[in-house]
Amino acid sequence: MTVTIRPAHQDDIPRLADLIEEIERFYGATEIQPLTERRSQIEAALFAPAPLAHALVADPGDGPLAGMAAYSFLWPARGTTHALFLKELYVTEPWRGSGLGARLMGELRGVAAAREGCSRVEWMADMDNPGARKFYGALGFEVVEGKVVYRVGVEGEVG
Repeated sequence: MTVTIRPAHQDDIPRLADLIEEIERFYGATEIQPLTERRSQIEAALFAPAPLAHALVADPGDGPLAGMAAYSFLWPARGTTHALFLKELYVTEPWRGSGLGARLMGELRGVAAAREGCSRVEWMADMDNPGARKFYGALGFEVVEGKVVYRVGVEGEVG
């Protein structure tokens, strides 16, 4: 079966909401955001007049999405350039090992290269996710040492 990688469209919102639930469960969430809230937030994040993020979807044409890559642009990167920051790369279980993740990464690099002033693609992987680290290593990407990630919630809670 052929999978098309393309920018997300508004009619993808229901399938993106389902995929977000799957991603949350993959990372161990036991409480899932209500479906209507997920759909509303996806619409606001990706399709508002000034979107917060962008997404490429892996669309097999029928049924659920096979995966996605959600990203934003960050400024400054090097000098006054900006970077494409990959927030989430996810391929569903039936499609893992098919080369779809590598295709999504290739498309992201193409998006970055086509955007004037974009100097790099950056992302993070969890230290306790050896599958992701092996995947990125197999593509020839190297770990950048010397960075520590900090996080705090907007209401002061950590996590």
